[in-house]
Amino acid sequence: MTDTVASISRTEPTPGQSDSSGRGQSDRARWIALVVLCVGFLMIILDQTIVNVALPTIQDDLGFSQSSLAWVVNAYLIAFGGLLLLAGRLGDLIGRRRIFLIGLGVFTTASLLCGLAQSQAVLIGARFLQGAGGALTAAVILGMIVTMFPEPREQAKAIGVYSFVASAGASIGLLAGGAITEAISWHWIFFVNLPIGVATAIVASRLLDRDEGIGLARGADVLGAVLVTGSLMLLVYTIVKASDYGWASAHTLGFGSAAVALLAAFILREARTETPLVPLRIFRSRAVSGANVVQALMVAGLFGMFFLGTLFMQRVLGYGPIEIGLAFLPVALLIGTFSLGFSARLSERFGTRATLLAGLTLITAGLALFARAPADAVYVTDLLPVMVVLGIGAGLSFPALMTLAMSGATRSDSGLASGLVNTTQQVGGALGLAILATLSTSRSDTLLDSGESSSFALTSGYHLAFVIATMLVAVAIAVAATVLQPSVQTAEEAEAEAELAAAEPAYSEAA
Repeated sequence: MTDTVASISRTEPTPGQSDSSGRGQSDRARWIALVVLCVGFLMIILDQTIVNVALPTIQDDLGFSQSSLAWVVNAYLIAFGGLLLLAGRLGDLIGRRRIFLIGLGVFTTASLLCGLAQSQAVLIGARFLQGAGGALTAAVILGMIVTMFPEPREQAKAIGVYSFVASAGASIGLLAGGAITEAISWHWIFFVNLPIGVATAIVASRLLDRDEGIGLARGADVLGAVLVTGSLMLLVYTIVKASDYGWASAHTLGFGSAAVALLAAFILREARTETPLVPLRIFRSRAVSGANVVQALMVAGLFGMFFLGTLFMQRVLGYGPIEIGLAFLPVALLIGTFSLGFSARLSERFGTRATLLAGLTLITAGLALFARAPADAVYVTDLLPVMVVLGIGAGLSFPALMTLAMSGATRSDSGLASGLVNTTQQVGGALGLAILATLSTSRSDTLLDSGESSSFALTSGYHLAFVIATMLVAVAIAVAATVLQPSVQTAEEAEAEAELAAAEPAYSEAA
């Protein structure tokens, strides 16, 4: 079976070079292929952060409430998170290059629709479609990277580049979002994706080698994808609407129960079907399962913080879009600096788990500091320390988490593992955002009804959200300390275990 790998080299491997899983490409070819993949990922990250800065303007223009405004983000995140597992598996089955290019096409088209939107419904619908395209594009990228770079030291560097691109996209998005929104309009924050998407698709179609995958006969499990996507969508909808109906209402309990039932049906389906979307054996690895849980908790706190932090700066401190972008810029720059320059070296010297724990501790401290920011906060003394600590912590944590989450992936399952990593990231972000935004809104509304000033009520609501975000990351620290092992299982070891497990039934029958 030919491994699915993005390669721009069509020459035969020379001795000492790797095969199609990373052992058959020249070093130069693999690193150029990495750049092509990361440009596609850059567009997706750029879109996420560019939208965050423009949220207050979108809210005013289209008449969103604070709780419904979360759907501009959630519509994207739920489609993204719900489809990542299927998209990653489809990459394994029919070829990751093909899925990557299809995703670019869908994402670019949806960006055009977002830019043309003149109503809440059209924007949310287009964002959902955009999330689907983003899932197809992003789900296969990390899988390609780990198969191109199987050697641990090179893999750590490649994942560092991947994390650096994520933060670079965040930096560009923060500044570009503010500048474009103020200079032209928020519609143009979506139009910037068009030239990036078209150019990346043209270059990728010419430079990335075709790969056939392992065949659809191995199973795409569309029913499993429908069940898990429906469960996640219902769960986030239930949380967002809880502020309107009440947490103990029939509406909340009914939809929440339906979401849990769909999730249970998905797990049962995966345990019984011959061709599961998510083979449950992947969770046998403590590194894989633990890293994904930690990532979901960490991102839940961070995503909610960025969303509500943007509103805090705009609604309470009176910052404009460009000022908000500049305020968050240290976070993005430090994530890039530490993910590319320090995280891999620290992981090599002290271990991936130790590096992760240090990063998570810094994130917790940063969120706790944000929860103390007053209504008349001064940026240099009240907010800049928060941004610095969060940037360093996230810069250390993200590459370490990626390495741990992909450590147990075999070459035939790397697309699935990549999709799982992205799924926990996006779903964790969506659920965290929904919970924090809902609780923040409820707290502010209660104080306003009791006669408190708007500034005090809003600040108190945001503080509550930041405290809960701090608690989520503190739980992530506990999970990382107790579940994750100091050593990391390599992909080759995981593949050997998978082959042994597959041989067990035949051995038993022979016995």
